[in-house]
Amino acid sequence: MIDRRSFLGCAGAFGALAASGLPAWAAVKPDARSALIVVDVQNCFLSGGSLAVKDGEQVIPVINRLAGMFQNVVATQDWHTAGHISFASSHPGRKPFDIVRLPYGDQVLWPDHCVQGTDGAALSKDLAIPNAQLIIRKGFHPNVDSYSALLEADKKTHTGLASYLRERGIASLFVTGLATDFCVAWTAIDARAAGFEVYVVEDACRGIDTQGSLMKAWDGMNRAGVKRIQSADIAA
Repeated sequence: MIDRRSFLGCAGAFGALAASGLPAWAAVKPDARSALIVVDVQNCFLSGGSLAVKDGEQVIPVINRLAGMFQNVVATQDWHTAGHISFASSHPGRKPFDIVRLPYGDQVLWPDHCVQGTDGAALSKDLAIPNAQLIIRKGFHPNVDSYSALLEADKKTHTGLASYLRERGIASLFVTGLATDFCVAWTAIDARAAGFEVYVVEDACRGIDTQGSLMKAWDGMNRAGVKRIQSADIAA
């Protein structure tokens, strides 16, 4: 398993990987054992939001189209308490995108975002996934962040998603949403560690890319065995 320190601190071999080219995966067809995972398509991460991801809204039509191809759809929602430990405002003298050391590891500090019950925490009104069977909320413990939809940042606290998927007989996950280099990547890597086959749909994601985080994320996902595909690679 790739820990938070390695993920944030090591550039790894991404340059060599990019130079050699990523493998081209054959078209895949979702079945009853596949699930589309829609990560954090929330107002705070879209244009005008407190932590807007550049071009984040462009993932929405891609996700809406993909959702119709899947029998199983799960959405996630960042759901922070006010004054959450991941907020720069909770650390006097610190500013957004600083990195601090917390008991569970390195933590990027963020602008206040996705506070419980606020409009910023709401899923985008343009997201059309009425067939989603589950919305899983994460990051609601005030003293630990949670990028991944499966495990909080302490790598001990489970969200229950892995067990839910196993009980449903789901084996393959197609991960989409925001942001590629944080919540999408951590979800994908933890899902691989939990034994799922994992695809990240690149054109259905967008990244923040702070301090080289997008490059590190793709390297980490590749090392974990996550498959990088485009939405066109998914057969209806």
